[in-house]
This record gives sequence, structure tokens and C-alpha cells, in this order.
Amino acid sequence: MKSLGRRLDSPWWRSAAAALAGALPMLAFPAPSLWWFAHVALVPWILLARTAPTGRRALYDGWCGGLGFMLAVHHWLLPNLHVFTFVIAALLGALWAPWGWLVRRFLGGVPSPGRIAVALLVLPSGWLAVELVRSWQGLGGPWGMLGASQWQVEPALRLASVGGVWLLSLLLVAVNVAVAVLVSVRAARIPALAALLATAVGTSAAWAWAPRPHLGGEARVGVVQPGVISGPGPRFDREEALTRQLAGQDLDLIVWGESSVGYDLADRPDLARRIAALSRETGAPILVNVDARRSDRPGIYKSSVLIGPDGPTGDRYDKMRLVPFGEYVPFRSLLGWVTSVGEAAEEDRRRGTEQVVMNAGGGLRVGPMVCFESAFPDISRSVTRGGADLLVAQSATSTFQESWAPAQHASLAALRAAETGRSMVHATLTGVSAVHDPEGRRIGPALGTAASAAQVYEVPLADGFTPYVRLGAWPVYVAVLVLLALALAEGGRAVRRRRRNAPEPPSPPARTVRESPARPGR
Repeated sequence: MKSLGRRLDSPWWRSAAAALAGALPMLAFPAPSLWWFAHVALVPWILLARTAPTGRRALYDGWCGGLGFMLAVHHWLLPNLHVFTFVIAALLGALWAPWGWLVRRFLGGVPSPGRIAVALLVLPSGWLAVELVRSWQGLGGPWGMLGASQWQVEPALRLASVGGVWLLSLLLVAVNVAVAVLVSVRAARIPALAALLATAVGTSAAWAWAPRPHLGGEARVGVVQPGVISGPGPRFDREEALTRQLAGQDLDLIVWGESSVGYDLADRPDLARRIAALSRETGAPILVNVDARRSDRPGIYKSSVLIGPDGPTGDRYDKMRLVPFGEYVPFRSLLGWVTSVGEAAEEDRRRGTEQVVMNAGGGLRVGPMVCFESAFPDISRSVTRGGADLLVAQSATSTFQESWAPAQHASLAALRAAETGRSMVHATLTGVSAVHDPEGRRIGPALGTAASAAQVYEVPLADGFTPYVRLGAWPVYVAVLVLLALALAEGGRAVRRRRRNAPEPPSPPARTVRESPARPGR
């Protein structure tokens, strides 16, 4: 232990330890999916930061831990972005630097029960603030939010319907803080146990109170996954053949994956006619995804297009949130060099301007999303408020086929379904395709990365709004208020300290009264 302590005195060893500690939560996500590990995964990082010798070193511990976390969460980008993956991880990892400082501020030394109580509020709030900032699409979006690791835990999914993935992240960090105090501060074990008990009671009450979705019918949905096929022409042929297998199965909707059609349908009316013929043959509209340069306006778009027996219905959704570097290069004039060292987009794709809810017929209203838009809880909330009965995400992760990315992406559908109380279809080109019911539970078999198949799912439909759909990301608002209160308190403390330490103003020199000399008598 003394040897370990001496090594941690070295800045380089300490930075490496922080990066490793920050990477540990990755094991809670797919593919390992050790969901229970998320309850203690932050403890080594917290224990390290609380022992930082200075506030500046705590900032570095937070930064290095954030770097390790972001690198682990996005490790599957390495074959494509190469060294730039480390640059991205280092830049985004800096968001955790203030969090490391807060850990030392409230848990350093032998914290009092009062400091521990504040830490149980401030540290989860600080973590949530980091997740909020990095959720901005320009910074890569909310991939790898800590709460997303609970996608297969039914009680957690129930809580997601109350406060979204935000609430899950908040609670997980609070549990990690309590466990860290429990194992490191002997005098504070009773407050730590009390905090764990209070968290358990609060989450149980929320779980029991959360209303269940009101089911009202079902839809039969066919998912077509062609598998790894090179070229838009052969891929289309395979999708066509698989779709024909769905004839006579009384379907309400058929979904193809992202980039399932590689040509603009206005330029290739023959393809539009072939898809319309499939719609007539199967008796269901087909939601395809066109990845091509549009004929009616400049630029390349990724668009969800609904096609019925008579051709395109007119319902079209253009993807709004593009993948940084994969579909556009941010600040291309400055970062355009990335295309020479990795597989970044040679040309920026264009963005859509609004969410769309499509009428699929028979009263079924569909809210489409494209690719990593399913990582954004506000998008699924928006289309649900807009009247969608069914959420659909069209995706393609063939670039990362042998990595953990396909499984991670598919898991997000469970969270979006539970948050909104709407079933969600996650349809891909090459897997993993999956369907989840309004409570986030998986329906039927998933189509893995080795599958080339068409699968029919009986999808329950629900109405009404969950508390999350009604109230939005209220845990974020609570976290921001906590941090604002902390800033005011710390500011007031600093002002009082400055006043106490200020030198006393110099006293004015004492004035003496001189006696006038007595006049001699006359």
C-alpha cells in the first residue's frame, strides 16, 4: 500500500490511475452489460479525487478520469478516427475537471456529516451538468449517459418514465458517492448508510407511484435487415427479396434501416415503383431511408420516406441531428484535416428543419428518428407530444460491426420507449435490430449482427403521457438550481473570508490639545 501511495504521488502515475478509474463505468454498458456495476463504478474515481493534495490536482484527476470515460465509451471510433479519437476524448474529458474539484471540496480529508449531505446533492448535480453539456449535438451527443446502462432493469425503466435517463444518472451518482463515503470515512458510515436507505426508499416510492402506460391495441410491424452487403444496388435487391417474405402476414407497417435506399427516388422512379409494388404485395406501407443527393434542392440528406401502394405518400423526415465527423465535420475550415487521418465525411450532409409525425394509415401515427437521434431523449419526447403512437429509429452501424457499438445503440430504444410510454422499433441494416414495448421491455427476438432476415413483431400501442413527457428533463433543472445555490453560497463565503482577512484600516493619528502659555499678570 505504501508503494501504491508513493506511485500516486507521481503526477503521471496518478493521471494514469484517474484515466483507468474513469474508464471503469464502460463495463456497465453493452456489450458487457454489467448493469449492477454502475452502482459502484465511480467509487475508485471518487476515492482518488478526494485524496488529491491540492485543488489543482483534483481538477487534473477529474479531467483525466473524464478522458478515460470518454475514450472507453467511444473506443469503437478508433479504427475510423484514429488519433483524433484521443483528441476528442481529451477535449470532452475536460468537462469533468470541475467535478473532480467538487469531490475534493466536499469529501476531502475527514468530511463532516454536513459536508457529506451537501456532497450527496452537489456531486450528482455536477455529473448531470456534465452530461447536459456534452449532450449538445455539436459535442457528439448524449452517447454513454450513465443512466443508459440500466436499459434492461425494469424498475429503472419505470423510473425513466418519471424523470428520463437524467433521473437514472442522478440516482446512480448519488449511490456511488454514498458507497465511496461508506468505504473511506469510518466516522461517516451512519450518514452514508442513511443516504443509501433514503435513496432506496425514494426510488421505491417513485417506482410504485409511476403510472403504467395505458395499452390500446397493437400494430403488426415487419423489420427488414439485409445484413452486410456492399453497394446500394445489391442491398436494395436483398431488401426487396426479404420484404416479399412478409406478404400475407397482415402487417400495419414495414421498416427498412438507415441508408436502405442509396438513390434519390425522384431521380430513380423505377425504385419508387418497386417499393410501391412491395407495399401492394404485403398490404402495408414501407418506411425506407434515403441517403442521397436530393434532386429538388442542393446537398445530401438522410431522409425517412413513407411509401404506400401508390408510391411516396408525401410524408418525409430529413434527419436533423447529424453525427459529428461521420456526417459532417464541425468547423471544417479548421478541422478539415481530420479527413486525411480518418474516415470523416468528405462532404457535409444537410440538416432537416423540423420533427415529423407520419400517418401510416389505419390510425397509426409514426415518429421517425434516424441513427443516433435515438440517443437524444428530447427528440422522442417531442414526437410523442406531437401525437406519435409508435417510435421508429432507422440505423446503420455496419462501420462498427465487430464492436460494442451496435448493441449499445440498440439498447437506447428501451430507454426511449420507457421514457415516453410508446413502443419503439429500432431497425438497422446490419444489426442489432430490436423492438421494445411501452415499458421498455424487449418484444420478440433481436436480429443480431450476423442476421439477414425479415421479422414480424406484434407491437402493443399505448396512449397518454408519462410524467417525463409532461414535465421534461426536470432532474436537470433541479441539478442546475443546486449548483446555482452552491455558487451563491461559495461566493458569499469567499466575500466573508476576504472581509475577515482584510487589514484593519489605519487609525487616524491622535490629536493632542496644547495648553496656551499663561499670560503674565498685569
